[in-house]
Amino acid sequence: MEMNARYTSFVAVGDSFTEGMSDLLPDGSYRGWADLLAARLAAREPGFRYANLAVRGKLIGQIAEEQAQVAAAMGADVVALVGGLNDTLRPKVDMGHVRAHLEAAVELLAPSCKHLVLMRSPGRNGPVMERFRPRMEELFVIIEELAARHGALVVDLYGAPALGDQRMWDVDRLHLTAEGHRRVAEAVWQTLGLPAEHDWRAELPAAAPPGWAVRRAQDVSFARQHLLPWIGRRLTGRSSGDGRPAKRPELLPYAPYEDSPVS
Repeated sequence: MEMNARYTSFVAVGDSFTEGMSDLLPDGSYRGWADLLAARLAAREPGFRYANLAVRGKLIGQIAEEQAQVAAAMGADVVALVGGLNDTLRPKVDMGHVRAHLEAAVELLAPSCKHLVLMRSPGRNGPVMERFRPRMEELFVIIEELAARHGALVVDLYGAPALGDQRMWDVDRLHLTAEGHRRVAEAVWQTLGLPAEHDWRAELPAAAPPGWAVRRAQDVSFARQHLLPWIGRRLTGRSSGDGRPAKRPELLPYAPYEDSPVS
């Protein structure tokens, strides 16, 4: 990787993680690591262009079919593809199909850009993580194999204990906080050969865990507001992204959101 390289354009492809949930802005929209990264890249390069095609709830087959071809046609310097975790969280998953869709997306995107970025995504420490860890790790093996075959970069977020800290995750227990997204942006920034601005792996200061009563109240609130609606969508075959367009569907000169800091 060339150090301190120049990048003129960036396209992000994926699901809610790349859309930016739960890094909430004052207007009710989401920012997230990809927007933060784009802002920093734009500050270095006049006329920098950015598109974010990610939509919450998308499975890897949908990402491959609905986003990859569009992204490939844009011919960006950098393309980030993050997907497959929604598949691993389903009650049943065919990892062979996940591999096939991911491979199709990578084979389409890798020749279309200067640098394709893949990820070993983070997971929140806890019982849900332990249940789905084998599937996640199988997904990451596939990602490593595809990266080696196609010369893609891999950002290893899974290997950073700080990003497994429950305090890095929103109350829905599925999406990173603003601080988590800030660290992901820094991790990708460094993977692209740009000078480090902070240690994204630094662990949070030790803190006493909340008491039993607080934890139970949090569990009840989580179940009511997030878990039960998620189960309902699974049972009815719906997705949180149904009918939702990408927030930045065209590769255009970067325009920051109001009240959105660069880092």
